[in-house]
Amino acid sequence: MRATHVVLALFWFLSIHTPGLFCANVQYDHRALVIDGKRRVLISGSIHYPRSTPEMWPDLIQKSKDGGLDMIETYVFWNIHEPVRGQYDFDGRKDLVKFVKTVAAAGLYVHLRIGPYVCAEWNYGGFPVWLHFIPGIKFRTDNEPFKAEMKRFTAKIVDMMKQEKLYASQGGPIILSQIENEYGNIDSSYGAAGKSYIKWAATMATSLDTGVPWVMCQQADAPDPIINTCNGFYCDQFTPNSNTKPKMWTENWSGWFLSFGGAVPFRPVEDLAFAVARFFQRGGTFQNYYMYHGGTNFDRTSGGPFIATSYDYDAPIDEYGIVRQPKWGHLKDVHKAIKLCEEALIATDPSIVSLGPNLEAAVYKTGSVCSAFLANVGTTSDATVNFSGNSYHLPAWSVSILPDCKNVVLNTAKINSASSVSSFTKESSKEDAGSSETSSAGWSWISEPVGISKADPFSQTGLLEQINTTADKSDYLWYSLSIDHNYGASSQTSLHIESLGHGLHAFINGKLAGSQAGNSGKAKFTVDIPVTLVAGKNTIDLLSLTVGLQNYGAFFDLTGAGITGPVILKGLANASALDLSSQKWTYQVGLKGEDLGLSSGSSGQWNSQSTFPKNQPLTWYKTTFAAPSGTSPVAIDFTGMRKGEAWVNGQSIGRYWPIFVASDAGCTESCNYRGPYSASKCRRNCGKPSQTLYHVPRSWLKPSGNTLVLLEEKGGDPTQISFVTKQIESLCAHVSDSHPPPVELWNSYTESGREVGPVLSLTCPQQNQVISSIKFASYGTPLGTCGNFYHGRCSSSKTLSIVQKACIGSRNCSVGVSTDTFGDPCRGVAKSLAVEASCA
Repeated sequence: MRATHVVLALFWFLSIHTPGLFCANVQYDHRALVIDGKRRVLISGSIHYPRSTPEMWPDLIQKSKDGGLDMIETYVFWNIHEPVRGQYDFDGRKDLVKFVKTVAAAGLYVHLRIGPYVCAEWNYGGFPVWLHFIPGIKFRTDNEPFKAEMKRFTAKIVDMMKQEKLYASQGGPIILSQIENEYGNIDSSYGAAGKSYIKWAATMATSLDTGVPWVMCQQADAPDPIINTCNGFYCDQFTPNSNTKPKMWTENWSGWFLSFGGAVPFRPVEDLAFAVARFFQRGGTFQNYYMYHGGTNFDRTSGGPFIATSYDYDAPIDEYGIVRQPKWGHLKDVHKAIKLCEEALIATDPSIVSLGPNLEAAVYKTGSVCSAFLANVGTTSDATVNFSGNSYHLPAWSVSILPDCKNVVLNTAKINSASSVSSFTKESSKEDAGSSETSSAGWSWISEPVGISKADPFSQTGLLEQINTTADKSDYLWYSLSIDHNYGASSQTSLHIESLGHGLHAFINGKLAGSQAGNSGKAKFTVDIPVTLVAGKNTIDLLSLTVGLQNYGAFFDLTGAGITGPVILKGLANASALDLSSQKWTYQVGLKGEDLGLSSGSSGQWNSQSTFPKNQPLTWYKTTFAAPSGTSPVAIDFTGMRKGEAWVNGQSIGRYWPIFVASDAGCTESCNYRGPYSASKCRRNCGKPSQTLYHVPRSWLKPSGNTLVLLEEKGGDPTQISFVTKQIESLCAHVSDSHPPPVELWNSYTESGREVGPVLSLTCPQQNQVISSIKFASYGTPLGTCGNFYHGRCSSSKTLSIVQKACIGSRNCSVGVSTDTFGDPCRGVAKSLAVEASCA
């Protein structure tokens, strides 16, 4: 055992420090990327290093490799690396070099998307906000100040990679780089200057001499030698702008992002697998999932505005690092099936023929090598087709893959992989297990002053745009004004406020009078807040707040925020109104507690003696807690709180907003995968909060003595929050007697000539687990989904005992799906086997 550890440690060291392990010459031709003279079919997946932790990286990357990936794709996030011009940060989650080396250690390639504009639902599209304040600058166009800064940062990243010998030309894992990002979607807004900018960007990138190809995604006029690539839910119809360039898909959207106030999007794996197979059917050789692991928008990194803290993206590996089944497993099978066709795919272009309406065959044949893809792109009807003298059943919206042009190894609509149901379990988090979970004991607090409280306020006539005022140093900007009220009392008095977004809290004489926020579809809002004024002096304090800066669109950097007015007191005596917009307002950037470093929990005069304040706006709360036992991923359930930010041991887990509820309309628990997918097609959680659970990485926790700090804006009850852990509750599979055999059996049954039928397989997610019980088993006509299976009109009475004997006590098991195994409970009827199991 010790010798094994030495060998593994040596391999890790050599992988990290020895360039020669990759040692590749990377070029391309019209079919594929060419690595050391050989065309390659490559499957890639996006993992963004700052959306997880260095401690998570090795496991995420290994699970990606186990899922059949050849490459990891990541953006480079300028604003986290250069938060102040000329001051760089590559520590912790920002350690780009360590991330690339960790990918290399797993034996995978890297696609480094430098951008440096990234979009990515990331704050300000990845640009540092200080860039906005450079005199004369205009973003993403033929503008000398911008080009100088873009070139400086791009060269900085390239030089870092070269110094560490991380490019393939130096023996490293980076075989591809990207400059700019989806500029073709908006370049018409920039006119001729946009065209010249793209030419400049291409020349600048290639001049950096990385020794590997560069790409531009969504850029139909990408200049040679830059490869233009496709992003989207489907890219089978995409054609590169030159017959010397390969067909590449840099972003296959595996799901969609979550917004505060939105329902939770998901993409059925049958549709995703269909899109992948169609791309390779029609000549593609490089495909990347965006995302393969989405992760978490820690701190204030989410963009939008209104992008949620969770960036799960319905990816094959979920936000917490757990494989999402059946998505991960079915795609793994798709990857295996495609790789069985690699020799044919790289040898020639496809010959595409129609087999009937909405039916198509693509054949790759050269010499004795032949592979074929049969597609039914119809959305309603299954079909039976004749191909090369054989008959094949094609479900609607599916592709069958035939590595030998004869036998089907996989159909995208038929899932052999297991599925799983996960759950969150509430855990004790008190240092003293005998104390009440909902008690205020152990909590301390500090009230954030309403209005101007810092030493550096300033006054100016009129209302200021927020981002130009705060430079995004904080989400918060106070607008403060004192007025003398001598207009007579009225029960109808209201404060009319018009804001560019994203939200505000209005205080009158120190008391919260009302709040309002925009949403992901419309950040701007207008609100009329009922107010009560007193005779004489009144103080109006408006706390304007941002929820991530705009990250997409032409001139996105000029999108403003804050209260730009008008601000009007309406409904005064005699129905009069008072426009306050042009008054002399006093401004304060950020909160006093932010300047005092209260988020660390170690500074400030925390109060634990007087009455515990619940539902009090603008309150900082602090408590200590013990980490939940075990190794399962940890989250905080923020039910009971309203809106704010949270820190664990000084590290921000992001903004929380558990009261922002999605619309009641537009959701479905089961979504028909047939037909084109869109971001609004398949959604869950309508009428419920968009996000109540917030990830806390295990590596941020100590066994005990952890500090949790909350900044609550609107008023909540922190004693109601709870710590939860995520685990797999059930493991399921449902395989019909018409499913192809498992992909991994392909070679054995094609070479031996013996017939192999479908097989149902289960594997516990953890190495130390075994299958402990069978919750459901039926061979016949079972119905339902994982966690909700039920018997159909016929079921073999032997099923449960056979499955129990095969599976209980083992980590994995396989059962043949046939009447030979279970007998025939209903002759002449198509049958299937459904099983739900538990692991312990």
